[in-house]
Amino acid sequence: MKYIRQFAIILFISFLGEVLHELLPLPVPASIYGILIMLLCLKTGIVPLRSVKDAGKFLVEIMPLLFIPAAVGLITVWDVIQPKWAIYLIITLVSTVIVMAVSGLVTQLVIRHTGKKQEEAE
Repeated sequence: MKYIRQFAIILFISFLGEVLHELLPLPVPASIYGILIMLLCLKTGIVPLRSVKDAGKFLVEIMPLLFIPAAVGLITVWDVIQPKWAIYLIITLVSTVIVMAVSGLVTQLVIRHTGKKQEEAE
């Protein structure tokens, strides 16, 4: 019963993201709205972490399985992808490196910023 309630909370917040996506004329995916709503609910305490922790952990554990349909979709359109697969591979590798570098730099900035705040508090 605990898992059903936790999944229901997550699904309801995802539904709210879908509703926002339909109401707001912004080019933002519904999943992003859902993630932001979940973040706000967790940060404000509207949804305590313990209310979704176990279901969230389960979803993270099975995440690799969720990529199987996308991989099958790529296989079914291989005849379209085949002439340019090398370009797709290069773009994927370059964008992955860029995302890793930017994420690392932002993380370093956040760590430095929080370190300065802690020094000022002491």
